[in-house]
Amino acid sequence: MIESIAHSFKHTLMITAFVLSMMLLIEYLTVRTKNKFLIAISNNKNAQIFIAAILGVIPGCLGTFFAVSLYSHKVLNFPALVTVMIATSGDEAFVMLGEIPQQAIFLNLILLLVAILTGFLLNILFKEKNYTRLKMNMLHVHNDVPQCVCFDKEVFKHDWQNLSFVRALLVAFTTLGWLFVAYSGIKTGNWGFENVTMLLILAMLLYIVVTVPEHFLNDHLWKHTIKKHLPRIFLWTFGALLVIDILLPYFNISQTAFAPIAEKYYFLILTIAVLVGIIPESGPNLVFVFLFSQGYVPLSILIANSIVQDGHGSLPLLAESRKSFFITKLINIIVGFIVGAVGFLFL
Repeated sequence: MIESIAHSFKHTLMITAFVLSMMLLIEYLTVRTKNKFLIAISNNKNAQIFIAAILGVIPGCLGTFFAVSLYSHKVLNFPALVTVMIATSGDEAFVMLGEIPQQAIFLNLILLLVAILTGFLLNILFKEKNYTRLKMNMLHVHNDVPQCVCFDKEVFKHDWQNLSFVRALLVAFTTLGWLFVAYSGIKTGNWGFENVTMLLILAMLLYIVVTVPEHFLNDHLWKHTIKKHLPRIFLWTFGALLVIDILLPYFNISQTAFAPIAEKYYFLILTIAVLVGIIPESGPNLVFVFLFSQGYVPLSILIANSIVQDGHGSLPLLAESRKSFFITKLINIIVGFIVGAVGFLFL
């Protein structure tokens, strides 16, 4: 139990830190550009689908976290959210690239195609429907503060001579976070995509909290983002991960028990693959990666599982909007079943 709590707490800290960093960077970008960049995205539904699909196929959960941040602030619409969730295969993407590199590239191309087609179809069906319950729209809240992020030497000097608690706290936590990620990389020798990306993001975030004026720091970063989102994201993520860590050992699906029925009962295996994909965790879905790599299940099963599952990517969405989370999962289940059934005939 203690190990499960510690494991869940560690992963929750990493996920929460990244998601909040993304939100803060988006907030900064929004004010800095006077909303022009994000408004351009929000006004082009077709562009949103392509952007979401590209974010989804990036290995790991970082692209998905970023897309959820954009959705929670109403920059991306609901079809784009579904697109990124279909396109992503979470941390399994790294395993597949190492275990079955050629098939992994083909699988990601299929996911990309299915995600884009689904996104365009949903654009037609849902039109302007958005399932987030957040009332704040970041695209319309910063038009009257052009001075918000102007770098002024006198203002900078004044703010640091009269250092506020909020700035000191954010600088300290950002610096400690950067040092922790860097130390982990040095200690383990793991300088993969996610670690390097996290270092770059934390470095940019540190620059922001050091240089922005007090108004932006308090009103935009602290009040609009951290106080509003931090408790909800942390608690929901920690709760979900803890439940998964405690329950999964009791529902362990071993390859030995699974393999004998795989060929004979295709649609039963398809159903299991889709249902396992609902779990917002990377580990359980690796079963299907290894079953495919060893020839026990066809590629269509792995594709169906990859369509439904999104690793940890949907956990921040669960915190922000439960309705969006469940409707997205339902759509992904339907798409996964359809693709899996069609794949039975061709793959």
